[in-house]
Amino acid sequence: MTYRVSVITVSDTAAADASKDLSGPAIKSILLESAQNGKFALESSKIVPDDEKFIRNTVKSIAENEKPDLLITTGGTGFGVRDRTPEAITPLIDRPAPGIVHLMMADSLKHTRFASLSRPVAGVIAGTSTFVVTLPGSPKAVKENMTSLLEVIDHALDLLRGDKGETVHKQLGVMDRQSLGTTSDVGQAKEHSVTHQQQQHQHHHHHHHHPVGHVIPTPRTAQPLSHDPSQPVSNRNRVSPWPLITFEKAVSLVLQHCKPLETITHPVDSKLSGHVTAEDVYAPHNVPNTKTSNVDGYALPSTFRPGVYDVVTPETHSIHQRLPIDTIMRINTGAPLPYGTDAVIMVEDTKLVQTDEDGEEDEVEMLAAVDPGENVRQPGSDVMKGEKVMDVGEIIGSNGGEIGTLVFVGRKEIKVHRKPVVAILSTGNELLDITSDPPPHPTTPSAPASPLHLSRQVSQVASRRSSANPSRRPSFNPLTGVASTHPQRPSPLAAITTDDPPSEKWTGVWDTNRPSLKAALEGLGYEVIDLGIVPDTVEAHLRALREGLDKADVILTTGGSSMGSTDLLKPIIERHLGGTIHFGRVAIKPGKPTTFATIPHPQTEPVDSPQATSDPNSVDLTPSEPTITSGITGQNPRKRVIFALPGNPASALVMFWQFVVPALRRMGGWPKERCKLPRVKVQINEDVWLDPRPEFHRVVVRWTSSGLAAFSTGGQRSSRVASLAGANGFLALPAKVEGGKSKLEKGSLVEAVIVGELQV
Repeated sequence: MTYRVSVITVSDTAAADASKDLSGPAIKSILLESAQNGKFALESSKIVPDDEKFIRNTVKSIAENEKPDLLITTGGTGFGVRDRTPEAITPLIDRPAPGIVHLMMADSLKHTRFASLSRPVAGVIAGTSTFVVTLPGSPKAVKENMTSLLEVIDHALDLLRGDKGETVHKQLGVMDRQSLGTTSDVGQAKEHSVTHQQQQHQHHHHHHHHPVGHVIPTPRTAQPLSHDPSQPVSNRNRVSPWPLITFEKAVSLVLQHCKPLETITHPVDSKLSGHVTAEDVYAPHNVPNTKTSNVDGYALPSTFRPGVYDVVTPETHSIHQRLPIDTIMRINTGAPLPYGTDAVIMVEDTKLVQTDEDGEEDEVEMLAAVDPGENVRQPGSDVMKGEKVMDVGEIIGSNGGEIGTLVFVGRKEIKVHRKPVVAILSTGNELLDITSDPPPHPTTPSAPASPLHLSRQVSQVASRRSSANPSRRPSFNPLTGVASTHPQRPSPLAAITTDDPPSEKWTGVWDTNRPSLKAALEGLGYEVIDLGIVPDTVEAHLRALREGLDKADVILTTGGSSMGSTDLLKPIIERHLGGTIHFGRVAIKPGKPTTFATIPHPQTEPVDSPQATSDPNSVDLTPSEPTITSGITGQNPRKRVIFALPGNPASALVMFWQFVVPALRRMGGWPKERCKLPRVKVQINEDVWLDPRPEFHRVVVRWTSSGLAAFSTGGQRSSRVASLAGANGFLALPAKVEGGKSKLEKGSLVEAVIVGELQV
């Protein structure tokens, strides 16, 4: 196997004069020797100055665009004033490799104690499979480090490619994982483990930790990263195990895993808007199919000269018969010409001479002559028979043009990609549904329950109610601490007096996300299934998600995707539904905990399965491989898509536009290049401060005399949904970098994502 390598020399001197670069050629020479054995291939080499930002951007660009297996830098790892290579690269690494650093340092220290003044870093660059390692700028030190590195790095690169590393393990005498099933095998494995531990620091430097002996490493995606919700809260992750990936990488993953849905035959009506054609459309006949008038006027032979003529109409004379002598026919725009005529004179070029007793035109004077074919649409002049009028993959817009074209050529139905059905739900014991009615006999508690008491009690009560009757989804009253199937509308401000202790004043919050998302989705023309508010229990989550998987193509959840003790979505997706989480954190503001996953569609009522239960009200909590069944309309089995959006309202809506809308478009058959929302350059009317993360700042974009301008909607806190009221765009603000600008000044041109109609 050949590994692709890129080399970067970091040096102000070499950047000014490439002939002064000595360490870069030393690395190339060593790689060339390995290349003769087919092991390494040099992809590219660059020289950059000792500028931290420039180094970081160069490394990031090479990793994301050239995608080398190994990226080696040389120079800038000491304590000189301009030595900033470790500081430039460390933020890019999401999986450090301290063992590699220790190995290189240990071997270098055998030659000189000054090696202790080097500050190397190594690891995998976030969002890529590129392994980066920083070497000193001395050619001698480079050779020492490369000798150590090349002894072990190929095994790491194999694992990053998704291989299992059998070659190295066979060289070490390690048994295959599947052979460890018998007692004697386990004993041999333990014996190997002891031997391996004794030899580790002599020659191997291969520090995996395996559950039984030394077995083949498992790729990190093979095991759930999420915490086990059945364990005590104290066992949950304290640091998110999900890599923090870039926004661009996240969007790329969404479009990669969201595939166009099957095609359907749809009638040509207003509901066709937003669909994408799945066939080329050809005109079945000429349009128009006969000669028709372009204007309101009088049809006549072009041989007629100016003068007075009798007038008939289609009601008084058949268009299939020749007109009487010295007679013209009154005609409207679009009407067919009567037999024997070849021109139309506009009504403006005539004069009324006489009417009959009913006031109808009897005689009209022609004031001008007309040429043959004047004001006449010839057959096929708009569309010829067999002409293609729409291409496959064309988006049918809401402005009416595409639907009008289909009707124009006589199409009553057309094959299109099915638009995804979307299920929405909100999670959280604290949420209230504003659409619920008050109970028949409301109860006002003498002392409102505390938030801590309520959060503990609701899971038990909601679970009992749901088990008793799963068709009645419980609502939760935070005033009484009771879950009930009676619809309720307790106000978050009700039953509170100024004398209440501060700890007793919490009464819940209105669920903003479901109504907001439903309005946005239906405004875009998508069918929405409302799964309601889901309490913070595994049972309730599973019941709602399985209903969504059965009824919808996409599930949108809000809340429950972060690091809280009741944030259950990630573990339920992984451990109970057999799903794959493609990303769980994004380096963006707002919306960092946004999660994207795909889930196989499970059979909701297993037959002849050992996990099937005779109790229709119970929920199977056993993690298992789901049974794949056909989809919503009988299509081939396919994975469902789930977006776990943040619970904060502004975050949820911003992430909806940035991730969900492109996904829905792609699933509906939109071309990839048109799935993302449009961006334009706008001028900001005030200073805008930058954040360490790229940020989407909510704005109103208006057309002004100087062009497009953006006006901030005010405070941008992720919980402040009012920041989206009236917003029709998001400023795509870059991340603040060390040593760079802390703000964009008034008048600057900034890219804005457009989500609504531009204002004037």
